[in-house]
Amino acid sequence: MSGIACDESAPGEGHRDPALRLVSLDALRGAAIALMILVNSPGDPANAYSLLRHADWNGWTLADTIFPTFLFLVGVSIVFSLDKQREKTVSDPALVGRILKRTLILFMLGIFVNIFPRFDLSTLRIPGVLQRIAVCYFFVSLIVLKTGLKGRILWLSGLLASYWLMMRFIPVPGIGAGVIEPGKNFAAWVDSHLLSGYMWSYYGGKWDPEGIVSTLPALATTLFGVLSGQWLKSYLPGGKKTAAMLLAGALMMLAGLVLGHWLPINKSIWTSTFSIFMAGLAVIFLALFYWFIDVAGFVRWAKPLSILGMNAITLYILSIVYVHSLWALDVEASAGKKISAHAYLFGYFSTRLGPEADSLLWAIWIVFSMYLVAWIMWRKRIFIKI
Repeated sequence: MSGIACDESAPGEGHRDPALRLVSLDALRGAAIALMILVNSPGDPANAYSLLRHADWNGWTLADTIFPTFLFLVGVSIVFSLDKQREKTVSDPALVGRILKRTLILFMLGIFVNIFPRFDLSTLRIPGVLQRIAVCYFFVSLIVLKTGLKGRILWLSGLLASYWLMMRFIPVPGIGAGVIEPGKNFAAWVDSHLLSGYMWSYYGGKWDPEGIVSTLPALATTLFGVLSGQWLKSYLPGGKKTAAMLLAGALMMLAGLVLGHWLPINKSIWTSTFSIFMAGLAVIFLALFYWFIDVAGFVRWAKPLSILGMNAITLYILSIVYVHSLWALDVEASAGKKISAHAYLFGYFSTRLGPEADSLLWAIWIVFSMYLVAWIMWRKRIFIKI
């Protein structure tokens, strides 16, 4: 299995062995990575459908559900992966070494993605999607190794509460306490001091959506996945596990909406309410996939998603390299004029359906291209572990 989610296995129905593979986890991860590539690869970013663009600030769109769902699944996978390693009598120090190695590799891959293809270190962005996955994987893995159920719940609650208190009550110089505005909040203030010159230029380099302090509630998102993974490993009947997850997910989403009156749901700074709401949505997604695939046995429809999920991190990196290469590579157009390879190829996707449809059609083509790579890797039994 590529990336963080390696070697995970899980039960199907209640009386099946918990060592059996959880096919629904691969499928849902594949759905998440397909949507992530779709959102990241519009033919024309200015004309992407609103659902496929992140919310400008408060609120959420379909695009905002993808990253938290992926982090949630990292948490689920950690439970199965570490339990399997312990069953092989791998010592805790050895496990920590493996966790650290994977963390460093994933973090450096994130740095590579950020500087590709120009490799200009003067504009290096340190935070990023893969970097946040790496950090969450590392710390949550240590929490899982060193604590039981009670400790994990305490860590989850403490992370959400502490971040909320920081954002609401720590005064920002020249702004004050409790301000939740772009670039004018406690998380942005910390980023501006500790990551100055190394943040995403999209926001003027003043703050970063994968910044330092906002990683705290992202850790909580991952821990929600850990708790769900523990639940799936129980020997209860599959139907009861599914029903409990659906109820828990609905209650979490309701809690996020209600608490959002005091702290808005916001992906850009990953508010505590965003963590709760999106984890609830991820629980519902996982429950539905689990029931249809692992309990009811409707597996065939999910095969393409499972193939994507088996090399998820690899495909994510390849998609970025592919898309960025097309933008960077110049080709000759008519009259000797040079344009990017992206612009040249995107011209063939022009339809009468409008610019938004054209942009989406291109993104679908990128996803299909990555699926072809995934299918070849699956046929050749190539599953890259990081």
